[in-house]
Amino acid sequence: MFSMCKQTHAATALEFSIACRFFNNLEENLVVAGANVLKVYRISPNVEAGQRQKLNPSEMRLAPKMRLECLATYSLYGNVMSLQCVSLAGAMRDALLISFKDAKLSVLQHDPDTFALKTLSLHYFEEDDIRGGWTGRYFVPTVRVDPDSRCAVMLVYGKRLVVLPFRKDNSLDEIELADVKPIKKAPTAMVSRTPIMASYLIALRDLDEKIDNVLDIQFLHGYYEPTLLILYEPVRTCPGRIKVRSDTCVLVAISLNIQQRVHPIIWTVNSLPFDCLQVYPIQKPIGGCLVMTVNAVIYLNQSVPPYGVSLNSSADNSTAFPLKPQDGVRISLDCANFAFIDVDKLVISLRTGELYVLTLCVDSMRTVRNFHFHKAAASVLTSCICVLHSEYIFLGSRLGNSLLLHFTEEDQSTVITLDDVEQQAEQQQRNLQEEEQNLEEIFDVDQMELAPTQAKSRRIEDEELEVYGSGAKTSVLQLRKFIFEVCDSLINVAPINYMCAGERVEFEEDGVTLRPHAESLNELKIELVAATGHSKNGALSVFVNCINPQIITSFELDGCLDVWTVFDDATKKSSRHDQHDFMLLSQRNSTLVLQTGQEINEIENTGFTVNQPTIFVGNLGQQRFIVQITTRHVRLLQGTRLIQNVPIDVGSPVVQVSIADPYVCLRVLNGQVITLALRETRGTPRLAINKHTISSSPAVVAISAYKDLSGLFTVKGDDVNLTGGSSSGFGHSFGGYMKAEPNMKVEDEEDLLYGDAGSAFKMNSMADLAKQSKQKNSDWWRRLLVQAKPSYWLVVARQSGTLEIYSMPDMKLVYLVNDVGNGAMVLTDAMEFVPISLTTQENSKAGIVQACMPQHANSPLPLELSVIGLGLNGERPLLFVRTRVELLIYQVFRYPKGHLKIRFRKLEQLNLLDQQPSHIELDENEEQEEIESYQMQPKYVQKLRPFANVGGLSGIMVCGVNPCFVFLTSRGELRIHRLLGNGDVRSFAAFNNVNIPNGFLYFDTTFELKISVLPSYLSYDSQWPVRKVPLRCTPRQLVYHRENRVYCLITQTEEPMTKYYRFNGEDKELSEESRGERFIYPIGSQFEMVLISPETWEIVPDASISLRALGACHRIQDRTNFNYSEDITSRGNIHIYDIIEVVPEPGKPMTKFKLKEVFKKEQKGPVSAISDVLGFLVTGLGQKIYIWQLRDGDLIGVAFIDTNIYVHQIITVKSLIFIADVYKSISLLRFQEEYRTLSLASRDFNPLEVYGIEFMVDNSNLGFLVTDAERNLIVYMYQPEARESLGGQKLLRKADYHLGQVVNTMFRVQCHQKGLHQRQPFLYENKHFVVYGTLDGALGYCLPLPEKVYRRFLMLQNVLLSYQDHLCGLNPKEYRTLNLIWSYRLMANSERNEVAKKIGTRTEEILADLLEIERLASVF
Repeated sequence: MFSMCKQTHAATALEFSIACRFFNNLEENLVVAGANVLKVYRISPNVEAGQRQKLNPSEMRLAPKMRLECLATYSLYGNVMSLQCVSLAGAMRDALLISFKDAKLSVLQHDPDTFALKTLSLHYFEEDDIRGGWTGRYFVPTVRVDPDSRCAVMLVYGKRLVVLPFRKDNSLDEIELADVKPIKKAPTAMVSRTPIMASYLIALRDLDEKIDNVLDIQFLHGYYEPTLLILYEPVRTCPGRIKVRSDTCVLVAISLNIQQRVHPIIWTVNSLPFDCLQVYPIQKPIGGCLVMTVNAVIYLNQSVPPYGVSLNSSADNSTAFPLKPQDGVRISLDCANFAFIDVDKLVISLRTGELYVLTLCVDSMRTVRNFHFHKAAASVLTSCICVLHSEYIFLGSRLGNSLLLHFTEEDQSTVITLDDVEQQAEQQQRNLQEEEQNLEEIFDVDQMELAPTQAKSRRIEDEELEVYGSGAKTSVLQLRKFIFEVCDSLINVAPINYMCAGERVEFEEDGVTLRPHAESLNELKIELVAATGHSKNGALSVFVNCINPQIITSFELDGCLDVWTVFDDATKKSSRHDQHDFMLLSQRNSTLVLQTGQEINEIENTGFTVNQPTIFVGNLGQQRFIVQITTRHVRLLQGTRLIQNVPIDVGSPVVQVSIADPYVCLRVLNGQVITLALRETRGTPRLAINKHTISSSPAVVAISAYKDLSGLFTVKGDDVNLTGGSSSGFGHSFGGYMKAEPNMKVEDEEDLLYGDAGSAFKMNSMADLAKQSKQKNSDWWRRLLVQAKPSYWLVVARQSGTLEIYSMPDMKLVYLVNDVGNGAMVLTDAMEFVPISLTTQENSKAGIVQACMPQHANSPLPLELSVIGLGLNGERPLLFVRTRVELLIYQVFRYPKGHLKIRFRKLEQLNLLDQQPSHIELDENEEQEEIESYQMQPKYVQKLRPFANVGGLSGIMVCGVNPCFVFLTSRGELRIHRLLGNGDVRSFAAFNNVNIPNGFLYFDTTFELKISVLPSYLSYDSQWPVRKVPLRCTPRQLVYHRENRVYCLITQTEEPMTKYYRFNGEDKELSEESRGERFIYPIGSQFEMVLISPETWEIVPDASISLRALGACHRIQDRTNFNYSEDITSRGNIHIYDIIEVVPEPGKPMTKFKLKEVFKKEQKGPVSAISDVLGFLVTGLGQKIYIWQLRDGDLIGVAFIDTNIYVHQIITVKSLIFIADVYKSISLLRFQEEYRTLSLASRDFNPLEVYGIEFMVDNSNLGFLVTDAERNLIVYMYQPEARESLGGQKLLRKADYHLGQVVNTMFRVQCHQKGLHQRQPFLYENKHFVVYGTLDGALGYCLPLPEKVYRRFLMLQNVLLSYQDHLCGLNPKEYRTLNLIWSYRLMANSERNEVAKKIGTRTEEILADLLEIERLASVF
């Protein structure tokens, strides 16, 4: 059996997040990683264009509401294990440090030339002597960076430290880092300049022979040399051994002298509680560190006695470390995450999702005297926390949607101060501040806890107080509360606990009755329903991977080739400005005009011409005018009144039009381009023809006019000066970043001599600094609010394959790309080095042509172009280039060199090949009748249709054989969703009407005009359109009951338990415990079985059954277990239920289902798995498998067999039973009904921790797909003829594949063709593909391949391994990833042909294979 595995939905869980200056040193970005996906976000203002014009950024006091905008996504060939960033000497931007299993470290940086990640250096420590004998992958390589970026360390194999020193050399400032390449045997001059010096290893046992079982490593702040804290447990203990051995953890601080490579231990703390989790360094002026344990928080500093508090009563019994009980707090820090939001404040996110703010209360000697916990909010269950721009906090999550929060301090008007003098001083200070800064935040002078006073006269008294102390003084400790508000969330569908396929509910036209069950596979519409999330983030996620539009109505219109919708004069309409008023349909040689109000009627005798075919209709002049273009005329209308008619008489028909208000650009068949502009002189609107033209040879084959609102299209250099001060008008605010702050006046010489021994900058100047930095920090969002002036550009493609950009209206050539149809990864300006000084247009053209590089042979010609600004307010311009075979999608990015300061990077490439190659039109004979060429022809119909609002989204529709929607929303990620089925779409237009809000209309292959809307319940801004139905509890298992069209779901809720069972022999009694109010009780689970109807995705009322333990269902059969302790045998139950339909209660249509109990009985052992075979029931019961028959309401045993350790999954096909054992791999059993025997057919002899199983069906061959704890997928087969199978006793391993993510759930679907183009012969007849879901939120499939396709793909994969650069230096072969084949699509045309030639095939064949597999998989 030949098979392939493809991941179609990338992981959405997040495990790491850091703030770093990824693109340049001016802007802070959020970098997140989860599984093998790395994403870079920017925090952008969420302000619509309309509001933005009213705002003046410099006068705004409060930042507007923010959103996360994704700027870059990278997919790696390995899972990220640790993520940090560092600012290397002299670099323009930060570098990322990413570690991978087992001990690899990559240093990466953004490359401004190609907008990609480039690898700066690679560090590999997997030699056997470093491993020290370890074979398993138990250790996570943790990376930490020194706060002053002097070095980074990585802990490998738990036993050794890798030290990576960074050069701190000022002479580096002149060198751009791109010139520095880490070379192995470089000349000495070169080596001395690389920012990363040679790494070296420290064995931990050389520092101290006791160091083992390292729990955490961190760098301390404020030391002269990098100082590393190591928290470890030399001799381990566990909660059951506390009485014998308790406080086992030790903290040591090591000073790293990198030059001499000596590492003395400078500070040790022994006897820390055994349940220490992490250590957090505290910045100056406080210094020291916090040790977090499960039940306590401890502050440690080198020369100060420790201060610790216990957070619950468990800490009192488990440790002898001196802890003070913290009043009013009962929490546990197990699985908590922490982040500092200020020098003395940190946010704690608990396991339950609550957010606490912990404040360190510091006395005048800068020692921590107290902790204060304030519960601020309840939020998502986090896996990482990161603070951005000092007032935003990002909560990344694996178990729910990740959130961006904005935190502000509550206004503190009630501050208790000592006397009036201080209040006056404070008041004066406040007035001063208000004059200085127009900021909304009036900081209390009591910013630091000890209300410091500014009045010089009081300094002496302060010092006296410090010496003599004062009872009143300490009462001024002031604690502030924080308010958290949600700004944005990122959708996450991890972890996928369980999933199944169900039918998509479709209503008949009346919208009440359901459609009958589909009879054949082709009509069946299935959707993928997954139980995702955990605890309060639990949800049902319903995925579809093709958009199935809701067709409101359709009518037959013969011979119509194209359709447009336009607005009437906006000034005349009283209301509903955004609704379309006219619809125009173009036929071969005439036009239909319809008015669209409550009804759609044809109107006659208007200013629209009807006896000629229309090429284009659109709105001009802020939607006040309509322009209608036929093959011979341009007509300007206001409403239905004709204002002007411009005949276009150049001996050739107009074939393409592009509008960028107020410009209209026409392309004529003979290759000319004509531009007109709307002018309003003395109140009479007129279209004037632009006297500037562009050369018509080589002939122009495609045009697109573009109005740029992003400010990226610019020829001015100062806007893009990324290295120096600023962007657009904010120069003044960035000059003084690195200068010494004016407020840092050192009080006297002693401090200059002895450093900050006593009270160097006094607390008050710290407060001033905070104010200053707050003022500075608000500039980043002001900069993002500045609006760019709109500019107008014309993009054309010529017969020679070049793409040119002209500025309008002066028609100057500013950018030229050679051979655009080749589809290179980055499009660059061929004129970057050509002087623009040549005056006349034609001369410069000739000069440029000579300066151009040669073309690639046989690159496909561009047939159609579109440049469109997507994202919020058009800030993300995309370039679409359609060739005969595919659609290239490029994003524009800023590039400081050249004339027009941009470059293009390819985001995606869509395959537009038809399955029958006969469809490709050859060039018709040129000697056509001239009359005919003036008619409308299907080949002139535009395939790229931009729309401004369909279902609230803007984007572009790609018509043709593989129709799809392309969205790019304010989230900033490109989303491509196909239309269901593989029918053609001839033409498309957005349509907003009273009855069809924000809908659209399209023609498919028939001449039916379909008026439809996007289903509103799906969220389209995700990789697959998804609907999340929140459950607020953990969904466990899920099954679809086809007869009743209802899902049965097991849910789990958790609550603290105060009662437990006490056993005396077999008798049990319930006893209640009371352990005091600070005790945290254990969590008990409650399970419930509920029915969910897919019509409304609500739980069916009054049809739920509470279970006290877990179950799995099938006609609904349940298994439940009770577990107590090792002395008592575990007992299970088997329940069997029928779903019956009853008369629903009035007004509650969903109450028509009830669960009726058929059978329930306690069993002798635990029931661990359940299924059915040939109408019998199969259960895994203890260490046996039983087959039961239901007769007269009772279960009668039929057969049994002994198995291994613990069977947790059983699946069946015909009479074969396939079982998974949690330690002993898989077995195949056979049940013979006539003999009533159950026998072992074959099994895998090797141990394997199996997580999930499914059958692979390939015609008459059956394979067994297994997922294991090492995150692999393995295919076994039963082949008794093979020698190594010992006559069929042993299952043979036929394929394995490292996925890198845990798969717990799979199901299979039969391959079938949908839609019109049925490919003959169909290679995937009677094959099934298996769909899997992972705990990181990824989806994918495994598919049996025909041998010919498999061999072709295998050769392709082997060539591609060495053909592409490997991001982070990871080899795809180690990761065993077949997504490599799909990267073939994204390669440039010339490279693809070269690779295809190497393996002896044609590019078209590979692309056709890929397309067919894609179509097979898009059935949801």
